[in-house]
Amino acid sequence: MRTAVYNLQGARIGEIDLLDAIFARKWNPDLVHQAYLAQVANRRKSLAHTKGRSEVRGGGRKPWRQKGTGRARHGSIRSPLWRGGGVTHGPTKEKEYGKKINKKMKRGALHSLLSKKLADQELRIVDSLKINSPKTKELYITLKNFLAQPKNYKNLSTLLIPTADNKKIFRASANIPKVESLSADALNVEAILKYKNVLID
Repeated sequence: MRTAVYNLQGARIGEIDLLDAIFARKWNPDLVHQAYLAQVANRRKSLAHTKGRSEVRGGGRKPWRQKGTGRARHGSIRSPLWRGGGVTHGPTKEKEYGKKINKKMKRGALHSLLSKKLADQELRIVDSLKINSPKTKELYITLKNFLAQPKNYKNLSTLLIPTADNKKIFRASANIPKVESLSADALNVEAILKYKNVLID
């Protein structure tokens, strides 16, 4: 399939051939949702942790003898029955929240999402995303003009995918709210869903 190519001034300067296998896929929301959940779950860290009876301090000695006291038998003051004892069935840091997703499914979700963005005219191909200097103001003005946003517009919501040798744009986009630069090999479903516009060099 063919699509338009733009310059940073927002003018259409030509066309480019795109692979149908990537940019003409059928929209599959279920697969995209599954890939998104897997990505979020695999990033999740297990922080909540309660100590069991083997982890709490103390309790090495039997509190009283087994028989003859008239009281219930106990082997440790750090039993879950005691105040200050271990917690039964509490959250532990060993719990794994990760979800497995096949490479083919992950790739299919990414291609389906890129095709959807292109069909909705939210993905555009730019001839070059190179800027003269790594200045936030320069990139902000460029994006505002490219997306034809009003003067007081502060939410550009744009994902920039520059070439590997374009290092300045990463620094320039760091301080603009809801604007992120991401290398092509790090492209993922969550990043594309997070931003309204996608500009590819």
